[in-house]
Amino acid sequence: MLNDVMQSLLAALYPMLKEDYALDFWQIGLLTFTFQVTASLLQPAIGLYTDKRPMPQSLPFAMASTMCGLLLLAYATTYPLLLAGAAMIGIGSAIFHPEASRVARLASGGRYGLAQSLFQVGGNFGTAIGPLLAAFIVVPRGQGSVAWFSLMALLGMLILRQVGNWYGRYNAANAGRPSASKTLPISRNRVVLAITILALLMFSKNTYTASLTSYYTFFLIERFDVSVQQSQMMLFLFLGAMALGTVLGGPIGDRFGSKTVIWFSILGVLPFTLALPYADLFWSGVLTVVIGVVLASAFPAIVVFAQELVPGRVGMIAGIFFGMAFGIGGIAAAVLGVVADARGIEFVFWICSLLPFLGLLTVFLPSMKELRPVG
Repeated sequence: MLNDVMQSLLAALYPMLKEDYALDFWQIGLLTFTFQVTASLLQPAIGLYTDKRPMPQSLPFAMASTMCGLLLLAYATTYPLLLAGAAMIGIGSAIFHPEASRVARLASGGRYGLAQSLFQVGGNFGTAIGPLLAAFIVVPRGQGSVAWFSLMALLGMLILRQVGNWYGRYNAANAGRPSASKTLPISRNRVVLAITILALLMFSKNTYTASLTSYYTFFLIERFDVSVQQSQMMLFLFLGAMALGTVLGGPIGDRFGSKTVIWFSILGVLPFTLALPYADLFWSGVLTVVIGVVLASAFPAIVVFAQELVPGRVGMIAGIFFGMAFGIGGIAAAVLGVVADARGIEFVFWICSLLPFLGLLTVFLPSMKELRPVG
């Protein structure tokens, strides 16, 4: 939660930064691109390395990098310094997520979907709080007030030091146990196909999510002439709904299977995304809440499904899919910014409404019975 509060401040600052620095939409998209691609490029490599050599005390170091990024954002006077701040936050995220996801799985007691949901809902809740804090603290007090949030990073470092100590004790206590089997449950070709399909589903989910997190406030301001604070409150509703969807997705996946959740989440959101570009202000709020709940339930299910496909590679899989989430979101934000400059912000929301059609690819995923054979 603390980690993602700080990360979400960047997107929450966009309307203010756009005005103060006279930025175009493509420059807003480049800020998201810098943060998310920095995270996405490093996360799989860090996850693969820590599968072989766990690094319990890397967690507080990740938070320290995020704190440096916040301070850069607070005191930046030029656009390149804003980009540098975004990159430092991305590096912190890249170090944090693979190891933190592994800790959540180790502490799960076998309820992997629930553990992944609880871990991610903390992040979603933090992401939802960010715009509220920006609306009531940063917008009235200015860019420099971002520095106050470095106190969150200090608190996070203290907490993560204790988590790292527990993680280290766990590793020491289980040092003599045989390592988890790395035998693939199905053929390598089918694993590659399944991972590719999951990646395309992530593309659908995260590109649509990027359109809302980066440009929803601008869409509301342009179409309904609301204030910046009102638009941040509407963004909070969407992000809060995503937090709820994430916490529901894991336990439902444990009960009915990850594939069922993926079906429901990606394809089930389609009627609501198609309606959003034509809705009035009230129904825009209602639709984005439904979209947030349904769409967010996919992420824990996709991560758990991928970890079942490739046993014994928890950090690598977490790094790939968290990294992919950031990378897709970053590239999508940059591309959508260019499209918004050329065709308008409402066109962006229309074209993105078609993305959940990719949910039809779920039919090609293996069944959970194949991944977890009985006996």
